[in-house]
Amino acid sequence: MISAPHVPRTNGDIPSVDEATSDHQRLLDRLQLYNLVECKVQGDGNCQFRALSDQLYRTPEHHKSVRRQVVNQLKSHPEMYEGYVPMDYGDYLKKMSKSGEWGDHVTLQAAADSYGVKIFVLTSFKDTCSIEILPKVQKSERVIFLSFWAEVHYNSIYPRGELPPCDYKRKKRWWIFGNKN
Repeated sequence: MISAPHVPRTNGDIPSVDEATSDHQRLLDRLQLYNLVECKVQGDGNCQFRALSDQLYRTPEHHKSVRRQVVNQLKSHPEMYEGYVPMDYGDYLKKMSKSGEWGDHVTLQAAADSYGVKIFVLTSFKDTCSIEILPKVQKSERVIFLSFWAEVHYNSIYPRGELPPCDYKRKKRWWIFGNKN
């Protein structure tokens, strides 16, 4: 699979229902082609941070902490990111600090840089199957895998057969009791 070079950018326009349906089917086809499955996270505006949390901590419940770390990265290194933001950078930081605010490619780059990991995003874009986001300094060989239904939703993805339980209430019980029942 050849991925496109990553250029951080903010979110685009929300697609029409027809475009979204077509894009979603394209993403499902790609997931099937590469034998991947989604661990679906809540679509409450925090999905990018929930999906990152699932990949980093095996639960989407640490999304607030992930968002804080990403925003701290953006605040600490404005010279790396502000050129990709089409608004006042302070306003952008304030916006991204709020729960429910959609993450974008700029926040993905900041996440890769902050955690020092490569992020691989399987997309629903017509012309780009995947995007590879490389950290400025790689701290780990670990790779974060996400799906992106263009301008709609992020999920965490895993190879088929390796998907952990995505019912997090059930998963918490499994961690406590040591079984999957």
